[in-house]
Amino acid sequence: MVKHIGILIYPDFQLLDAAGPITAFEIAGGMADGAYGLSLLSRDGGSVRSSAGVALDTTAMWKAGPWDTLIVIGGNGSRNAMQCPDLRAFLRARVESTRRLCSVCSGAFPLAAAGLLDGKRATTHWQRAEELSRLFPDVNVDPDAIYIQDGAVWTSAGISASIDLALALITEDLGDTVSRYVAQQMVVFHRRPGGQSQFSALLEMGGSNGRFAVLLGWIRAHLSDRLTIETLAAQVAMSPRNFTRTFRLSVGMSPARTVERLRLEAARERVERSTIPIEAIANDTGFNDPERMRRAFLRAFGQPPQAMRRNATTT
Repeated sequence: MVKHIGILIYPDFQLLDAAGPITAFEIAGGMADGAYGLSLLSRDGGSVRSSAGVALDTTAMWKAGPWDTLIVIGGNGSRNAMQCPDLRAFLRARVESTRRLCSVCSGAFPLAAAGLLDGKRATTHWQRAEELSRLFPDVNVDPDAIYIQDGAVWTSAGISASIDLALALITEDLGDTVSRYVAQQMVVFHRRPGGQSQFSALLEMGGSNGRFAVLLGWIRAHLSDRLTIETLAAQVAMSPRNFTRTFRLSVGMSPARTVERLRLEAARERVERSTIPIEAIANDTGFNDPERMRRAFLRAFGQPPQAMRRNATTT
């Protein structure tokens, strides 16, 4: 029996939030003899523009259905979407007739605004987790989970986590063999190594709203640069001495150690998820010397980059 999946979007939605699950369900349906039927939905139907400027054609949400699964997509427009009374009413009206209600990234906000996350565990992109918790105190927000199932409601983290969510839904519907095949075809992890976590050194080192949050983001964008104390202090208009002391108090570790953690995070992701040569990764992430990066990996992870790559390709 075909399971009908409704993908609900709105102006300024995030394109990949929608495209990831659509592709996963398409591949699964191809393998499992048309297991899924997909519909793109919006409040009024017609062409809906994403935040990237690319528009998708949709069906008016009240004119379609019923659905086995309804997925609310995230994006910059989620703040306006959650304030739309028609959208909230639509979601509430579909609770009884839809087997699974899901959200990707900030798509959790419309679900929460409709009261569908009250008393439930939920997640969203880590940068929006504090806002979700503040606006909807009855929601038990977990800022670190890749995705969460609480009864019939599933929520997921940001953007690429939409694929993790889709794979989990496919596993529930069609089994592990099909979902593993989908992951292989999409060239993604069937299950992320290291546990289902939004682990980010940015969060561990002071949070998204800490005093040095902007600086931490700047460091991540300039990992290949020579990041001296003087360079970092200049970015926040502080003297090197005052910066070093204040940074350690706020973040919990020295600037040098912080830079290494961020370099390690970036290097590990590239080691495990690409075929880029180790030497190139060392250069791109600011280690410069592969041996220096190897020693840093051994201290942090207990194994060298080459071993971590081998382990990732067999996961």
